[in-house]
Amino acid sequence: MLQPSDKALVPFVSVDDMMKLVHHIGIEPMLKGIADYIEADFRRWELFDKTPRIASHSQEGVIELMPTSDGEVYGFKYVNGHPKNTKEGLQTVTAFGLLADVNTGYPVLLTEMTVLTALRTAATSAMVAKYLAPKGSTTMAMIGNGAQSEFQSLAMKAICGIDSVRLYDIDSAATDKAARNLAGMGLNVVKCSTAEESMEGAQIITTCTADKQCATILTDNMIGSGVHINAIGGDCPGKTELAPAILHRSDIFVEYPEQTRIEGEIQQMEDDHPVTEMWEVISGKQAGRTNPEQITLFDSVGFAIEDFSALRYVRDNIKGTELFIDLDLLADPDDPRDLFGMVQRASSEA
Repeated sequence: MLQPSDKALVPFVSVDDMMKLVHHIGIEPMLKGIADYIEADFRRWELFDKTPRIASHSQEGVIELMPTSDGEVYGFKYVNGHPKNTKEGLQTVTAFGLLADVNTGYPVLLTEMTVLTALRTAATSAMVAKYLAPKGSTTMAMIGNGAQSEFQSLAMKAICGIDSVRLYDIDSAATDKAARNLAGMGLNVVKCSTAEESMEGAQIITTCTADKQCATILTDNMIGSGVHINAIGGDCPGKTELAPAILHRSDIFVEYPEQTRIEGEIQQMEDDHPVTEMWEVISGKQAGRTNPEQITLFDSVGFAIEDFSALRYVRDNIKGTELFIDLDLLADPDDPRDLFGMVQRASSEA
């Protein structure tokens, strides 16, 4: 039987291995580690290729490719978003990703990213909140208690130091699920019956709902001064969560304006509505939170550089472990010009 050469093999992290990696490292240390990688890449933001993600929209959802490169390593993520899927027993979001060596074009990592996307989204939210949330924040309202809610809660605990999360979802079973999963995780978990109730005493408000529509999860009268809003549910054209009046009262921070103006909350605003890019805040070029009364809004849609950071983190942290398999992914003929000969020889060596 023809055996693949070392050049043909690419490390592959399966869902099972990704879950084992989470437990090997610990979920909170892993969230902090991914956040550190994201923050480091935001500091070198200008080195990266940047483009709005390539999206194929349908009535049911969206399928996207999210590519970027820092000039030495190339990465992309395939991801979908189909809100109807949960009714069919399927995930709303699934994903996989790849890193490659720019010098040769050869892949160096292939991995599941359904779990990893949840981790990187939460890590990004908390990394940003570290800069924008009121100092000493202890409580977060978590509106939308689906697949992302527990990750968001634990990331805010690990990175921002919150000790209480107030849960609300229109589906009380989702809230029960999130509360059950967060039990014993070091958070005071409060189940709420309305969105308004969930915001009582909260300095950080996270919205994470899935319906592909222009919804109003937060109305203007629900938002007082001095809070940080982490709006992560809007992620495609025609899908928003916040009343426009909230945007007018807030200082808005984004990942990549060219993408956020298409997909984020600011798609409701004029094209020139002022926003601040988070990489500039992290690099010290722009101010973040400047006063206690300020309403800060992270209009998060997810960007390829965050996935690149998460992929780098996984690549570095599977070294020396058995939490991957070598996948025979690349053809490697003895003579690079004789691919056909390699195929022919396989018949006699089978």
